[in-house]
Amino acid sequence: MKAFFDIDTQIDFMFPAGALYAPGAERLLPAIARLNAHATKHGIPLISTMCAHPEYADEFRTWPPHCVVGTVGQQKPASTLQPNQILIEKNNIDMFSNPALVPLLDRLGIEDCYVYGVVLEVCVRCAVSGLLKTGRKVKLISDATIHFDAEAGAKALEEFKAAGGSRYTSITESDI
Repeated sequence: MKAFFDIDTQIDFMFPAGALYAPGAERLLPAIARLNAHATKHGIPLISTMCAHPEYADEFRTWPPHCVVGTVGQQKPASTLQPNQILIEKNNIDMFSNPALVPLLDRLGIEDCYVYGVVLEVCVRCAVSGLLKTGRKVKLISDATIHFDAEAGAKALEEFKAAGGSRYTSITESDI
């Protein structure tokens, strides 16, 4: 079975007023909303990760405070929300830090993973790397993914492809 993975598309990353804005991320919203709606329409599991940090998270030693639980910045933009979306909260850049994730993937029989979101060289990198390590097929949708740093993003993409992942600039019905 296939699943779509919407990685950390939260207000603090997606909009200029966000605490850890990825420049240009708001331009991804139509593509992300389209992908999420497609998953729902076709009964494809939609797994969405969300940073969910306490006020004094360890991660804030490296990154500015962002996505603090209960704040507007932690929320997903309304256009990306779907009724059957599965939310996976994490207090770490790696979605696999949530112990519920692997049992969920196994229970759903997920084999093909379509991944997109923010940001390529951090949380998206952890997601695609972790999924590949579990033996799943992983496809990165680049028109719905953005980076903080172009060079770091290019390096993450090279590592992803070298590990066996595939990249789509955008996807069509025939790709899915």
